[in-house]
Amino acid sequence: MSQIVEIRRSDDPRDAIHRACHRLAEGDLVAFPTETVYLIVANPQSPEGVEKLVSLESPAPRTLLLKSHFELWDYVPKLPANADKLARRGWPGPLTLGLNQSLVSGLFNDLAEHARRALLADDKGIRFRVSAHPLLIDTLRLCPTPLIASSEVSALHGPMPRNAAEVAARYGDRVSMIIDDGPCRYGDPSTVVNVSEKEWNVSEQGVVSECTLKRLCSEVYLFICTGNTCRSPMAEALFRRLLAKQLKCQDEELIDLGFNVLSAGMSAGSGSPASREAVNVLAEDGIDLRNHESQPLTERLLLHADHVLTMTRGHRQSILNLYPDLADRVRLLSSEQGDIADPYGGGPRDYAECKESIEKNLKMLISQLVPLRS
Repeated sequence: MSQIVEIRRSDDPRDAIHRACHRLAEGDLVAFPTETVYLIVANPQSPEGVEKLVSLESPAPRTLLLKSHFELWDYVPKLPANADKLARRGWPGPLTLGLNQSLVSGLFNDLAEHARRALLADDKGIRFRVSAHPLLIDTLRLCPTPLIASSEVSALHGPMPRNAAEVAARYGDRVSMIIDDGPCRYGDPSTVVNVSEKEWNVSEQGVVSECTLKRLCSEVYLFICTGNTCRSPMAEALFRRLLAKQLKCQDEELIDLGFNVLSAGMSAGSGSPASREAVNVLAEDGIDLRNHESQPLTERLLLHADHVLTMTRGHRQSILNLYPDLADRVRLLSSEQGDIADPYGGGPRDYAECKESIEKNLKMLISQLVPLRS
């Protein structure tokens, strides 16, 4: 019989995770909850464990479970742009990426042959996923390599079980240990997206809709100032209006055309309105900034953005001091590489000059951007 560990009743969940790691190292199979369904997992360094996993549902495609989206680059050094966006914005979460074998190299070649064969069970490429379930995340942190997981949809039985009892009933003692964390959040499989160098398509529909995937693949423009109440919200709103005019669409249609426009502040709080003067100066152009709410710049926002445009050199340098790898994404809004002065505390004239400077630079940005998409 499988050992079922009810994690919510455990005095020390870490002990259960350590025992699961030991079972995997010994070549046993362990069932883990995810936010979608329960997955049967094997250690890729164990030939016995991988063989047991393959025998469960052969020739179903299996998935390499990673710790984070950063790790994907170790296995796909020339990651397609859409795969990078989906990984950055969709992970951790109910999304599985299938990449053509020709794109996969790096650490994948260091996996043992039995592990590579198990992951190359069909011609749909190699599947990768980062689950959002904390138990699986914590287990992966203790493992020296990613883990190999069963397919979320069984060729014989349909979707994988949604709770520990169903796992035990379906697989019996073929699974050594089952981590029981109750019913899965969604109870449906993750969406499987196959990504090539130039396009993507849904091969198995799951939790994430195609509409959401399109938005995840959009170009994200993030404008940065200090408090997110003057310059960056003005830039965000003006960029929306100017870009929509250039594309001959409504502001709200930009997201469906592949553009997502945001703003944040280096020292911003959450929920503050735009300054009265910023609201007034944009109202002259028919732009309503009254519903703006400030937000602080976070790591998640930075990782989601494709283009980070700062108002000053100091803003840019502060970001790069913490995230030097983002140097190719973070740039000054000013085409002359100068600072756009903060009008905060000034009068209508200061805000009008600030708006004029922002608008001039946005028009230059858009003139370079739109022809590339036509």
